Amino acid sequence: MSKKGILLVNLGTPDSPAVSDVKKYLDQFLMDERVIDIPKLNRTLLVKGIIVPFRSPKTAKLYKEIWNEKGSPLLYFSKLQAGMLQERLGDDYQVELAMRYQSPSVESALANLKAGLVESIQVIPLFPQYASASTGSVIQLVMELISKWPTVPPVSFVNSFHNNELMIKVFAENARKHQPETYDHVLFSFHGLPERQLLKCDHTGSYCLKSADCCQTLNDTNKFCYSAQGHDTARLIARELNISKENYTVCFQSRLGKEPWVQPYTTDILKKLAAEGKKRLLVFSPAFVADCLETLYEITVEYHEEFKALGGEHVQLVESLNDSPVFIEALAEMVN
Repeated sequence: MSKKGILLVNLGTPDSPAVSDVKKYLDQFLMDERVIDIPKLNRTLLVKGIIVPFRSPKTAKLYKEIWNEKGSPLLYFSKLQAGMLQERLGDDYQVELAMRYQSPSVESALANLKAGLVESIQVIPLFPQYASASTGSVIQLVMELISKWPTVPPVSFVNSFHNNELMIKVFAENARKHQPETYDHVLFSFHGLPERQLLKCDHTGSYCLKSADCCQTLNDTNKFCYSAQGHDTARLIARELNISKENYTVCFQSRLGKEPWVQPYTTDILKKLAAEGKKRLLVFSPAFVADCLETLYEITVEYHEEFKALGGEHVQLVESLNDSPVFIEALAEMVN
């Protein structure tokens, strides 16, 4: 009997924390036309001439801080997720894992599915909220690669799962381990995006960023907006934990460059909360399904140290979905 192919795709990670491998990763990542969406010549000069040469040594040091005997946490947990999903789905499916950047590549994972003679391919980008720079990039690459095959099988994509009930349940359960009621405030810190990328996703050209609350609720106009989907994820987790609106803030981290990115910035919120006398913060990072550099270092180390320097006491990360069996069940329910 033919099998159905399932392709899980996460963002990516260097093959090692060595500067040379970090350079390869950053070069491939940042040269993606959907990640830095400016003319190719300008992108090439910026990435290859400035960002990669100067950023790679610093980024390599950060990766060394989170690297362990199992290697990259992102890749380790992604492999676990793929293996657990394969076991959950059984022999009627062939599950492959790919990283959008570096290894295992999308091309090699698709080749494995092709060699397995699968009757169809379903692609699940492991990004709960849709963004052109993440989910959109995966979809574009998969379509480009498969379109070159002599025989193109039926292909489908999961666009987003920002409101998946089981995913929300896992984040809430992970938070309960830390007793949310003992914290002064809760942050939902999402990976940032340039504002121009949000504007591009507004097909009307008359809604996005036209008001301060344009992302607060989902509607037909902003249903594919990364920020609006993020706010929805935060609202659902907060509701699951009975956290009132005034006790949590949605914010955005990992800003790059000087142009406007989605706001408010996490660093600004840390300053604001410290000035208000808040001492203990609980931080979710629901844009990630596996702990990685942004969660294990940027939040756990950098934001903790920054908040303490401002007069705060503690920043506690709520761990990601990682190897949760409930999240694997969520993935299994997405499979068609």
